[in-house]
This record gives sequence, structure tokens and C-alpha cells, in this order.
Amino acid sequence: MTASGPGPTGARADGSGEQARDEVPAEVPAEVAAQAPAEVPAEATRPYLAGFACLVGRPNAGKSTLTNALVGQKVAITSSKPQTTRHTIRGIVTSPRSQLVLVDTPGLHKPRTLLGERLNDVVRETLLEVDVIGFCLPADQKIGPGDAFIARELKEIQQGKRRPVVAIATKTDRVDRERLAEHLMAIDQLGSWDAIVPCSAVDGSQVGEVAEVLSSYLPPSPGPLYPEGVLTDEPDVVMIAELVREAALEGVRDELPHSLAVVVEEMVPREGRPADKPLLDVRVNVFVERSSQKAIIIGRGGSRLREVGTTARQGIEKLLGQKVYLDLHVKIAKDWQRDPKQLQRLGF
Repeated sequence: MTASGPGPTGARADGSGEQARDEVPAEVPAEVAAQAPAEVPAEATRPYLAGFACLVGRPNAGKSTLTNALVGQKVAITSSKPQTTRHTIRGIVTSPRSQLVLVDTPGLHKPRTLLGERLNDVVRETLLEVDVIGFCLPADQKIGPGDAFIARELKEIQQGKRRPVVAIATKTDRVDRERLAEHLMAIDQLGSWDAIVPCSAVDGSQVGEVAEVLSSYLPPSPGPLYPEGVLTDEPDVVMIAELVREAALEGVRDELPHSLAVVVEEMVPREGRPADKPLLDVRVNVFVERSSQKAIIIGRGGSRLREVGTTARQGIEKLLGQKVYLDLHVKIAKDWQRDPKQLQRLGF
């Protein structure tokens, strides 16, 4: 394609074939001159890019861990148990040339409860609103039916909304080079991706590359969407609930993540404290569905609940930058995952 328009290289668009080469200085080859208008602007004139990216994948695919690694601070709940993200958490990655707003969603899966259906709806709504999608596929697990289910959903979005999809091979630190190569080939065969990037959020390998690739698909913007230094747009109350939930999930039975909800009931400054030593009273209710689950959370003699409280309090104090007194209570809300009224009361 010449600089003047479509047509054979070195020829006029009208097909005459005359003078096209005469317009090029002798020392510059015609094929080089034909490519002269650079498609990628110089660094100084590149537009600022800003927009939204969604990380999607089946449960426990490493989405929340990758979000935290990209942002450089914990903004999304991480747990060894799958399906732990309930709210759409936004993490914000700002660089001199771009601002990437990451939307971390629950794992997309075949729902078994009303809660599961609502979580899937959250994912689908988010996918339709973002500028680029990152599809997380853990390298330590073979491509399975769950991944194929998501790939089909993404194919529809690619065709309908024309959203770019970047396949991200997560957890590369858990496999050797041979297994990683097999995984990357399997990802390539799973669908038509705009890019494929392997990374490890644990050791930081290729995390910067993930940010660069996702950012390259963002639209031009007059400037950042959020002020510099802001890492998330989630309210403190949501972040506190997520920190408590994360602490409560560690080391418990597999069914508990789906049966546990956290509600922050109250956040009030302690009266009578010195101005230079404020204390925030935070009252939190942890809801489970059965008395047996309540016993698991509390532990023998309340030992496990104390551990949960200590871990969550440390995270909350780091988040808020002040001392906190955390008052935790465990309550039973029978079969709340299947009850529309209780789901609404618990924030779903």
C-alpha cells in the first residue's frame, strides 16, 4: 500500500504505474518510502490511554492475585478456596502513558444456586462494559470444560461487541518450561485471542508485560480517569468486609466459601480518645447457613475466631492507616444463598 492510497507498491492508485518511483528520493528504496507514514506515533505524540479491563476465568484461576500484583497492593480478596470474589473489585494501575482500571469478577461457572446465577450475571454485565478482557487460565491445571464454557461466552462477545481478548496463562511459577509450552499451545487452540501472555503473580514474572498488553488495547483519553495515587474505587466498608471474609476462609472446608457472607454493621470513632491516638470501632457480622458451619468459624473455645479477627484487623489497620477495634460476630442465616430476600439484605 502506497502513501497515496491503495494499489500495488510503487504504483499510482489509478493504475498508471508512472511517476510513483520518481517521487521517492534516490537514496530511499521505494518499498521503504511506501511504509513511510509510521502507523505507531512517536513516543512524544502517542495519545494517553485509559479505560477498563476485566479479568475473567473459572474459579480459582488466579484473577484476584493477579489484580493485586498489577496494582501493587491488596485490593481483591485472595484465597486458596475457589469462588471467593463476590463484589466487582476495581484496581487502578497508573503509568506515565496509560491508566488501566482492572475489574476483578467472580469466577464464571455453571451456577447451582440463586447466588451463583447472580454472580454469573455480574460477570456478563461487566464483560459488555469494558474495553479489553483478560482470560485467566492457570498453567498448573489442564484446559477443561469450565474453560471451554468461558471461551464460548467470550467468542460471542468478540463477535458481537468486538472486544479484544488477551489470554493470560497464570501461575507459571508452579510448572516447568515443558508443561508451560503445552499449556500455551492448548490456550492457542482454545480460541482466537488477540494476544497470549504467560505470567506469575507470585514471583512477579511477566506481570508488567500483562499490564502493557492490556493497556495497549485501551482507548485514547485526555488524561487519567482516577487521580494519581488512587489504587481502588471500592468504599472502605466493602474492602473491610472482603478482608474479614478472606481471613475467615483460610483453612476451612471446601463448602464454606459458598456459604459465608460478611456485613459491616458499624464503623464509629471511639469517644474520648486523644486526637493523636484515634481508635475506630468496627462491628462486623459473619453469616453462615448452618450451625455446623458456625462451629467451624468459631473453633474450639473461640480460638479460630480470634485468629480470624487478628488477621482481619491487621489488614484493616493497614487499609485505613489507624488503630482498629474489630468486634466480630458469627450468625446463622438459614439457606441464604437460595433466598432472594436474604440475598438482597446481605448485599447481593
